[in-house]
Amino acid sequence: MGRTVTVATCALNQWALDFDGNLERILKSIEIAKDKGARYRLGPELEICGYGCSDHYYESDTLLHSFQVLAKLLESPITQDIICDVGMPVMHRNVRYNCRVIFLNKNILLIRPKMALANTGNYREMRWFTPWNRSRHVEDYFLPRMIQEITIQESVPFGDAVLATLDTCIGSEICEELWTPVSPHIEMGIDGVEIFTNSSASHHVLRKAHTRVELVNFTTMKEVLVATLDLEDVRSYRAEISSRNLEANKVTPYQRIKVKFALSCFDDICAPTSEPVQWRYHSPEEEISLGPACWLWDYLRRSKQGGFFMPLSGGVDSSAVACIVYSMCLQVCCAVQNGNQCVLDDVRKIVNDDAYTPTDPREFCGRVLTTCYMASENSSQDTNSRAKFLAEEIGSYHMNIYIDGAVKAIWCIFNAITGRLPKYQVHGGSARENLALQNVQARIRMVFTYLFAQLCLWSRGMPGGLLVLGTANVDESLCGYLTKYDSSSADINPIGGISKTDLKSFIQYCIDTFHLMTLRSVVSAPPTAELEPLKKGHVTQADEIDMGMTYDELSVYGKLRKIAKAGPYTMFCKLITIWKEICAPREVASKVKHFFQMYSVNRHKMTTLTPSYHAANYSPDDNRFDLRPFLYNTAWSWQFRCIDEQVSKLESKEVNSKLENAA
Repeated sequence: MGRTVTVATCALNQWALDFDGNLERILKSIEIAKDKGARYRLGPELEICGYGCSDHYYESDTLLHSFQVLAKLLESPITQDIICDVGMPVMHRNVRYNCRVIFLNKNILLIRPKMALANTGNYREMRWFTPWNRSRHVEDYFLPRMIQEITIQESVPFGDAVLATLDTCIGSEICEELWTPVSPHIEMGIDGVEIFTNSSASHHVLRKAHTRVELVNFTTMKEVLVATLDLEDVRSYRAEISSRNLEANKVTPYQRIKVKFALSCFDDICAPTSEPVQWRYHSPEEEISLGPACWLWDYLRRSKQGGFFMPLSGGVDSSAVACIVYSMCLQVCCAVQNGNQCVLDDVRKIVNDDAYTPTDPREFCGRVLTTCYMASENSSQDTNSRAKFLAEEIGSYHMNIYIDGAVKAIWCIFNAITGRLPKYQVHGGSARENLALQNVQARIRMVFTYLFAQLCLWSRGMPGGLLVLGTANVDESLCGYLTKYDSSSADINPIGGISKTDLKSFIQYCIDTFHLMTLRSVVSAPPTAELEPLKKGHVTQADEIDMGMTYDELSVYGKLRKIAKAGPYTMFCKLITIWKEICAPREVASKVKHFFQMYSVNRHKMTTLTPSYHAANYSPDDNRFDLRPFLYNTAWSWQFRCIDEQVSKLESKEVNSKLENAA
C-alpha cells in the first residue's frame, strides 16, 4: 500500500501575453517536477496567458491563444504520467472565469473556477472575471474542438469538485480563497481531502511574509509543509480529533472526480519524507535589498536595453536606488556562479558580449549602471563628493555635468519675450518666482537625463540605450513634494513604494552588509533638493521645512489616509490620541489641515507618476492602486469646519476641567 506522495509547486517568471515564453517555462517546470519524482505539478495563477493581462482578458484572442497553449501542453510527452494543474481564463456559458485546468495523460480531469476574486489594492479581478458562487456544484463544460481532437472528450466537469486518486484526495484553492474568512479548504478537510493546492499571484509588500506563512500554516498544519509527505501522518493526526470527526459526519460531500492514477508507489515503505520547511523571514531592509533588485533585473532583461541611467544627487533616495542596483549585480553574479545558465544568457545579451561572464559585482555594475551628478550653482561640494565616492564604491560608470548654461539659456529666452527675470526669495523675489526658478532646474535635469540615457552608450561606441531610474520615495509622492516632469520622471522607479524612514534603515543595512562607507555621510545629512542659492557654500534649503512636515509625520499621514481609510476629520480624531503626549488638539488640527491641503493641491502629479515597485500599502499610485480625484476643492471647508468644532469642544472641556480642579 502506497503512503508517501511527492508533489511540486512552481513559481514561474510568466509574462502577460508571452504565450511562447509562458509555454516554454511551463513545460520546463513540469520536466523538472518529474525529474524530482513528483506526480502532481501545481503552477501559478493564470500562468498560460500571464496574470497581468488586464483588459486584454476581454479579448477573444486571449482565450483562443490560452486554449492553443493548453493543446500544446496536452500533446507534449513531457506532461505524460504526471497530474498537471495549470491556470488560464475560460469562458463558460458566455461568462469569463479564472480557472485551474487539471489534466492527466491527454485527459482533462476538472476545470475548477475561482470562487473568491481579489478586488482590492492592485487587484481588479471583478473587472474581468466572475466568481463561481455555486459551492460543490459541478456541470458540463463543452470543450473547443481543438481540445476535443486531442482528449477525445466532448465535455468535462466544470465547478467546485475534488480529485479522488487511487491513494488520496486532492482539493484545489486559488489565491484569494485562502484569505477569505470561510476558505474552501476548511470543509474540504472535514470531507476527507488530504492534500490542498493553492495557486497564487500574490504580490510582494514589505512585512507581508508573516501573514502569508501564518495563513499557509493555519490551513495545512502537517499537510503541505513538506514536498514529500506521508499520508498516514495526515490520517492518524486527523483521526484522533473527535470534534473534527463529528463535523465530518454532517458535512455535505464534494463531488469526487475519480482518477485512475496514484501519487504514491505501491511499495514505498522506505521512501524518505521531506523535513518541514523552516521559513526564513527577511527584515524589511533585506526585502528592499532583494525584491526591487529582482524587479529591476526582470525589467532590464525583458526590455532588452543596455542598462540603467540615473541622476545620483548624493541624497538618501538616489543613493538607495544605486544600492538596489548594486544588490541586483550581487545577485546576478551569485546566480551565475551557482550555474544559472538562463541568467548568464541574459547578462550576455544585455552587455552585448557572448563571451562575458560576470564575476565581480562592481565590474558588472560598471557595465549596467551609469550615474550622473547634475550640478548647478546651487549644488554643494558635499553632495557632489558623496555621489562621486558612492559611485566609486559600487563601481558605476559615473559622470559630472553642469546644467547652469542650459538654465541661463532658458531664462534668456524668457527675458527676451517678457522683458523680465524672476528672483529667488532670498534675493527679494516672490514665492511664485522662487518656485519657477527651482522648477526650471529640475526639468532641465529630466531633459539631460533622457538625452544621456538615449545616447550615452552610443557616445562610447556601444549599442543600445539605457532605462531611466526614478528616485522619488512614496512619502514625497504622497504630498507632491516633487516637480512635475522633473528628474523624478523616469521609466521605472524601484523606491516609489518605499517610505523615507524605511530607506534610511536600508541605507544603514547597506553600510553594514555591503560595507559602502560613503553612505554614512549620506544618511546623516539633512534631506535637501539643492534648488535654492547656497549661503557661503552651504545648503540652506531643507526638505522638511519646505514641506512643512517631517518624513515621519508623512508616513503616519499616508498610513491613516490609505490603510485606515481616514479623511481629514477621522485622521484628526485618531491623531489627537496617537499624538496626545506631544501635540495639543489645535496643533494636530493645523498639521492635518496642512497635509490635506498639500495632498489635494498636488494630487494631479500622481497621474504622471513613474511606474514603481509596489512595496507599501499606502502608496498614492494613481495608475493602479490609489484611485482618487486629481482635482479637489482644496479648501475642504466642511471637513475642516468639523475639525475646528471638535477642537473648540476639546479646549472648552479642558478649561472646565481646570476650573473644577482649581475650585
